[in-house]
Amino acid sequence: MPGAGKSTIADGLKLKGYDNVNMGNAVREEAKKRNLEPSRSNLGKLMLELREKNGPGAVAELIKPQIESSTSDVILIDGVRSNDEIEVLRKMGNVKLLAIHASTNTRFDFLQKRGRSDDPQTKEHFDERDNRELGVGISNSIALSDYAISNIGLTKDELIESAYQIIQSWV
Repeated sequence: MPGAGKSTIADGLKLKGYDNVNMGNAVREEAKKRNLEPSRSNLGKLMLELREKNGPGAVAELIKPQIESSTSDVILIDGVRSNDEIEVLRKMGNVKLLAIHASTNTRFDFLQKRGRSDDPQTKEHFDERDNRELGVGISNSIALSDYAISNIGLTKDELIESAYQIIQSWV
């Protein structure tokens, strides 16, 4: 779910040599191409519109060029939201799914502090975003993950190291 620690892990693992592709950034880039302000509302609507027009795996389709141009053996995909996206990615290579869990309060606090243009600043906006994410199928992807980390009581370094150890065991 948004704010659980996915980007923290992905950013931390860049230092260990992994390529990182952020699916939310792909939507932000698409908004830029369309001259849309990257607001919470615009990005949420665009994400749904892309899926409606181009199918439920549409956002994964947007990141294909980044994956194809990577020279890394391991590419971290940050922000998978549905099993349809996972199927798009599986056509490109071996896929393992690592779910990151965090409490609602932890996620809300983190998102308020993170500072992205689309981060919710009210509980109402947070709940709205969670419901939108659940609506595109994120809970199914979480349920079917290959491994999960509970980001409760972990330091940033512990979270990153935990993910690193799991990914290394897959490699």
